[in-house]
Amino acid sequence: MSQITSVEDYIDNIPKERLPAFLKLRNAILENIPEGFEEAFSYGMIGYVVPHTKYTDGYHCDPSLPLPFISIANQKGFIALYHM
Repeated sequence: MSQITSVEDYIDNIPKERLPAFLKLRNAILENIPEGFEEAFSYGMIGYVVPHTKYTDGYHCDPSLPLPFISIANQKGFIALYHM
């Protein structure tokens, strides 16, 4: 998946047998994350971030990036959920 640059591309490359579970998890996150948080493609996976408009300091390791909140990824043998 190294050529992927967007959320849509990422979803298009998830194996068909895993897609329903992945989309169910994605929808649960989208329905429940705090208002104003944004979905983005970062670190090679789909992430949900606190934008600079809500937290101007950004991510402490790289303040130019928004603060990561939660991410989901299709791994070789499983779907991963990363909560920061």
